[in-house]
Amino acid sequence: MPESRDLEPQECERLLRAGVVGRVALSTPDGPHIVPINYSVFEDTIVVRTSSYSVLGTYGRSAMLAFEVDHFDHERHVGWSVVARGRSWAEVDPAEVARIRDAWQPRPWATGNRNLYLRIRWSTLTGRALGSDWTRENESPVHRTLTAL
Repeated sequence: MPESRDLEPQECERLLRAGVVGRVALSTPDGPHIVPINYSVFEDTIVVRTSSYSVLGTYGRSAMLAFEVDHFDHERHVGWSVVARGRSWAEVDPAEVARIRDAWQPRPWATGNRNLYLRIRWSTLTGRALGSDWTRENESPVHRTLTAL
């Protein structure tokens, strides 16, 4: 049985920055929702693009949210999971939106208009890894490199 270990905050941030798809958890009047979404990390925030009329656009603004990114190898029973929690806001400053686009713009896979930039500044960042033979080569199926800011 593989052993589980806590990840250091720096390792959590590195894995978070390398990902492309994660899940946002939020509370609504109908109860909790989990929304899979493309994202990017800009400075010290997670950035997602959504529509203003979506569940995330409606209830995710100025809210405490949880965001999770993970990867698991089901054959070898190894993997990792990182959870960021913090307050979100709709980025409406055109200069900030331009800076985000210049650095790395989240590109939604789903069709439709996604012109609301929602940012989450994490206040806590935690993670766990399962298995001792987890290496950089098998941590994530997608690796991305950000250009210098």
